[in-house]
Amino acid sequence: MNIDGNENEAKLKILSSSSDEGCATFSISEEDHTLANALRYMIMKNPKVEYCGYSIPHPTEAKVNIRVQTSEETTAVEAMNKGLDDLIELCEHILVEYNEKLDLKNYKYDEGVFDTENKA
Repeated sequence: MNIDGNENEAKLKILSSSSDEGCATFSISEEDHTLANALRYMIMKNPKVEYCGYSIPHPTEAKVNIRVQTSEETTAVEAMNKGLDDLIELCEHILVEYNEKLDLKNYKYDEGVFDTENKA
């Protein structure tokens, strides 16, 4: 469900697509720079992608527009899907590694980080 309660609105939309399947602009609702920059990075790691950039149309809108241009070897939709899959895989890997380290209970703190008595 979207934050505004409109369940009929799609989270990811294709805003513009030319007859060239290698170019498309996608809109992702209820997102900001956090997802957009990570997704842009993952899409650009694909050697079949020539360009990927994003913009926030307006600071008061919780929406991100992502432009993808690819070589003839793939389509923009395929590049977006691969980028999303790769980002999910990376996040899952980070979560597994984090939980494994947390389960070790081998906590190390920098001296003074949690010392609230001597704060100036």
